[in-house]
Amino acid sequence: MAKKPQAVKEITEFAWTGINKRGQKVKGLMRADNDRAVRARLRDQGVMPKSVKKKAKSLFGNKKITGGDIALFTRQIATMLSAGVPLLQSLEMVAKGVENPKIRDLMLTIANDVGAGSPLASALRKHPTIFDTLYCDLVDSGEQSGSLETIFDRIATYREKSEALKAKIKKALVYPASVIVVALVVTVILLVFVVPQFEAVFKDFGAELPAMTQFVVTLSEIVQAYFLYVAAGLIVAGWLFKRAYGKSQNLRDKVDAISLKVPVIKEILNKAAVARFARTLSTTFAAGVPLINALESAAGASGNAVYRDAIFRIRDEVTSGMQMNTAMQSQDLFPTLAEQMVFIGEESGSLDDMLAKVASIYEREVDDLVDNLTALLEPMIMVVIGVLVGGLIVAMYLPIFSLGQVVG
Repeated sequence: MAKKPQAVKEITEFAWTGINKRGQKVKGLMRADNDRAVRARLRDQGVMPKSVKKKAKSLFGNKKITGGDIALFTRQIATMLSAGVPLLQSLEMVAKGVENPKIRDLMLTIANDVGAGSPLASALRKHPTIFDTLYCDLVDSGEQSGSLETIFDRIATYREKSEALKAKIKKALVYPASVIVVALVVTVILLVFVVPQFEAVFKDFGAELPAMTQFVVTLSEIVQAYFLYVAAGLIVAGWLFKRAYGKSQNLRDKVDAISLKVPVIKEILNKAAVARFARTLSTTFAAGVPLINALESAAGASGNAVYRDAIFRIRDEVTSGMQMNTAMQSQDLFPTLAEQMVFIGEESGSLDDMLAKVASIYEREVDDLVDNLTALLEPMIMVVIGVLVGGLIVAMYLPIFSLGQVVG
């Protein structure tokens, strides 16, 4: 089983159709070096291949499979299993009801692997970019214990909570940034297209312009002369940073550390990391995963390098025999409430329930913080836009107000 993830290294994706052992027409996607390897693998799985073609790439790109898609798929499977529908039939029924063709093909591929006798966890591990290690390990645990229905329900709840938390954080970061960008775009448009029209009128006045007006005119000339260069430079810098961010773990870690120090935003990010830590640990521990392994999963799912490293240190201390709440206190990173509830959970033998309550508390706090931040920023953003746009307008009309003195 450990060799399964090697499939991700295969370089070409093929779309295939065939007939399975039950005489049904099946189709899916498979990565392989060539079409002969696909046909051979399908025959090994009991499928008679009819058509194997290299998957065509869309001119505009394929619709990506999002975390929301996986959360919805997981909830649908959990519902099917709880209703007594067999796993293979559940996978096929969910696949037929999916609108996104990419996830539909993925589900059919997984269904075909399961139909050929492969465990579901093994079929999922063939797609590591979509189903992470935590997801696959939980499914494997459910298959081993015979409680796949319960595990899928827990995974679905976990993914739904995670996606909701991610959406809240994105809202907190994107909303003010997008409004500020709009304000800057409006300002640039005024400087490039509107101010030059006024400047032509000012030249006929034959008088010295007010300092504020002269500043805006000079700024307009600078923007007109260098705007394209500055814009191109910013685009290139952004592209280079994004590329470096994707390749450098050290850079990502530094960005994570800096983000926890940004005023206003830092409180949201800290509470969100605690919520993710508690939710992941609660889900994995309740599924029967040993605490040490559960802590490793929680570290990877924390969403921030600072918390990831702290959780790994907690794991090491728990491994040496220390209680988890004591290990958390030694990190000087987790809220006192979280530490106390973990202590109660350890003493009462209900750690998974207490962690779930910790997650719920901090998820609600993140929700409240995002709402409060939005309500606070709206008037502030209006003031910024008013100052920018209003200042430009006042600067342009100042010479007109003093026109009478010039004529006199």
